[in-house]
Order: sequence, then C-alpha cells, then structure tokens
Amino acid sequence: MELDGARKTPSREGPFLSGGWPPTALGQAFSQVLHRLTGQEAQRGDARGAVLQDVSAIIEAAECDKLFEGSGAPFREMPEMLGEVAKALGMYAAPPREKEGRSDGHSEVAEKAEQVGLLFLKLLGKVEAAKNSLVCPAWKTGLHHLAGPIYIFAIMHSLKQPWTSPRSQDVAGEVLALLLQVTDCDSVARFLHGGNEDEKGRFTVIMGLLKPELNKESWKNNPATKHVFSWTLQQVTRPWLNQYLEKILPPSLLISDDYQTENKILGVHCLHHIVLNVPAADLLQYNRAQVLYHAIFNHLYTLEHHLIQAVLLCLLDLFPILEKAVQWKGGAARPTTHCDEVLQLVLTYMEPEHRLLLRRTYARNLPAFVRRLGILTVRHLKRLERVIIGYLEVYDGPEEEARLKILETLKLLIQHTWPRVSCRLVVLLKALLKLICDVARDQSLTPEPVKTALLQEATDCLILLDHCSQGRVKGLLAKSLQSCKDSKVVNCIRKVQQVSEGAPYDGT
Repeated sequence: MELDGARKTPSREGPFLSGGWPPTALGQAFSQVLHRLTGQEAQRGDARGAVLQDVSAIIEAAECDKLFEGSGAPFREMPEMLGEVAKALGMYAAPPREKEGRSDGHSEVAEKAEQVGLLFLKLLGKVEAAKNSLVCPAWKTGLHHLAGPIYIFAIMHSLKQPWTSPRSQDVAGEVLALLLQVTDCDSVARFLHGGNEDEKGRFTVIMGLLKPELNKESWKNNPATKHVFSWTLQQVTRPWLNQYLEKILPPSLLISDDYQTENKILGVHCLHHIVLNVPAADLLQYNRAQVLYHAIFNHLYTLEHHLIQAVLLCLLDLFPILEKAVQWKGGAARPTTHCDEVLQLVLTYMEPEHRLLLRRTYARNLPAFVRRLGILTVRHLKRLERVIIGYLEVYDGPEEEARLKILETLKLLIQHTWPRVSCRLVVLLKALLKLICDVARDQSLTPEPVKTALLQEATDCLILLDHCSQGRVKGLLAKSLQSCKDSKVVNCIRKVQQVSEGAPYDGT
C-alpha cells in the first residue's frame, strides 16, 4: 500500500523533506486513511495503531500550502477532506453505546481519545503555523472544516465522564485551548456565537454536526452526544440563543422525554436554560411556551427528588412567560394560572409524603410559590395550613431544612394573606408553640445554630400572627408565660410581647 512508508520515520533524503508529497498523492493518502478509519479495519487493534501512525506521519510531512489548498481532480478539496478525516477520528474515539446499563470498554475509549487528541494537536499546530506564516491564506478554509469536529471531540473528552481518564481529559483540554487560540476566541462562548455581527459563530455548524445523532432513533447510539449538546447549549446565552431556537428546542424536548431519570434531568436543565435565555415573545410564538409547560409538568408525577427540584425551578421561571398571555380585565374573578395548577399538585403530593428527601425538595420550593401568587395564595389556604402544620410536627434531621423552609413559607403566607389568617390563629399558634417546645427540649445531634434558627423563625411567625390579629397572640401567651419554666421557650414568648408593646420589628 502507498501508505506503508508513512508508518516509518522519514529520512532526510525522502520526499517529506524534499518538497513534500504532490497534491494528488496527499489527497489520495488522506482518502485511503479515511476509508480505513470508517471501515472494519479500524476495529482491529493492530490496524488501528497503524492507521493513527499513518495520519500522524502525513500531518507531519505535509507542507501547509499543500495541506489546506485544493488537491485537484479527481480528489476533493483538501479542506473538505481534512474535515471528513477529523469527523472520522472523532467517531473513532467516541464511546460505544451502553447496553443494559453496562459501560464496558471505557478504558479503551480513553486510550483512543488520548491518541486522537495528540493528532488534533499536531493538526492545529499546522493551522497555527500557516496562520503565522502569512503565505498560506487557505488555512482559514481548512480551519472552517476542522473547527466543528475538533470542538465536539474536545468537549466529549474534556468533561468528567465514565469514558474519560485524567490523561484523556488533559489532552482534550489542550486541544480545546489550542482551538480557541487558533480561532482568536477568548472563550468557548465567543467561539460559538461570535463576537460581533462581522464575526460569525460556529454554533450552527456544531448543531449541524450533532443533528444526525440527536434524532429519536439515533440519540442513544453515542452516550456522549447528549452531554456535548447540553454543555454547548449552556455556553450560549442572551441575546444570541433565540436565533438558534429551532435547532435546540427539539433535542432538548427529546432528551427530557426519556424514561431514564438522568436523561430527564439533563433535558429539563436544557429547557430551563432556554426559558432563561430566550425572549418571552419568541417562546409565546407558535405556542412554544405551552409545549414547554406540558412537557415539564408531566415530570411532577415522579418520585425522584433531583428531577422534582429541576422541574420546579424551571416552572417557576416559566410562569411569568406563560402569564404574559393572560390578561385580567377586572370585575370578574381572576382566572387560575399555571402556577395555581402546579401548586395544587405539589400540595397534593406534599401532604402524605413521608420520604425525607422529597419532603425537603417540596418544602425548599414552597416559599417561591407563595411569593409568586401573593394574595392569590388564599385559593390554597386550607391545604397549605394542613401541610404547614404536618411538616412542623416532624423532625427533619440535623439540618432541619424542611421545617425551616416551612416556617419561611408561613411567614410569607401571613404577610400576603393576613386578613384570612386571623380565623386560623389558634391552630397555627398551637403548632408554633409545640415546635418551640420540641426544639427547646431537643437532645438530638441537631447543631445549636440550627436550633437557634428554628426558634427565631418560629418567634417571627408568632410576632406576625400577633400583628395581624390585633394583639390576640400576646393575650393568649400571657398565661403560658406564667406556667412555663423552660428558659428558651420563655425567651421566645418575651420577644413576642416586647415587639407587640411597640418595639420596632423589621419582619412586618
């Protein structure tokens, strides 16, 4: 084969140093390498090493002007050929499809990635040399075809994943750094979206390369593709992201609609990024916002707390966009909103929930719903009351995250719906006093700062209750103060009385 000589170190008298290969021979060499990379030969270990050695020898031997200029008929232009070789090298180093949750062969993938990364460093070094020499203007065309495949390879192997190793990550990181240097980009974001109107970004090119692997039939063939897409998407923000909406929305919805929780979370994160960085007008067009809402809302029926957390955060940022399309004309009752619908479902799940991680997740996001609805929270007051009282009764572990968030929710509830709270005064007062007594007598491993925070939050709620009930709490606590002997409980009651008697309080 004509490439046999490429596997040996070239001598000084060889054709490499005496002017390099003629363009037709160089094109033929790359064409044969491409055929070997995409054929069955690349699957054999001995042939694999030989192919990579041939590619390395060709890159080292070729001169810049021959490497990036056209190779003439009957071969394709060299820049396009280089791009195809870069794609083949990237696919060669890609992780295989995982079968039934198994992930065999990851060490072999990391070894391949290291070898391919070194080849890309050599190739980008040639581009850098051509760029600095000023005698080979065709390097820009070559870089145009190389940038996309090399970027995908670099991101695929620079992120910490099961198929990467510290060494392969380092090599891929070097490839990405050199790629940014050659393209005169100070960040990945600029590489993707461009710096100004005259400098076009490469996001469209990247998405074009990823598109064949991001359809319903093929997106799981390469487990790295979804991570490359997600990470790349996160780098593009306002005001650039909206121009790519048609390219990024379908894959994000596809990934989020998977049966695996890991993929659902990844897809929801992609959708959340779109919600945050695409103008509301673009999301409302063609009913896209409603499509997003229904796709995300369906995940609320799961029992995975990580997914619930991602879904609730995304929905809370989506509500303002959805409500832009709803106009209240006054007179009649305000229509229920998507926020009402979600809160109703969340409270339905919260009330009987006994899993601590899910309880904490729900409680963590509950204050945001009360802030969002404001006075309209009265629609959910009965169920909120039951949830608050039920959660205040249950110990939540050393950090007491659930009970602290429930107390924050109660404070907001009193502030926003105080006219309706007075009729529930006795029930809420008993729940708060019981909490204060339980915390004061707690002998568990709960840290003292956490106990102090619980007592302070409960005291703040009592003060707010007293204000909205015109001092009734102060009168009801007077008898308790006489009979109580616990110093912590007495201290909380006295704080309520002191503030009620006229001392300033910033909680109201």
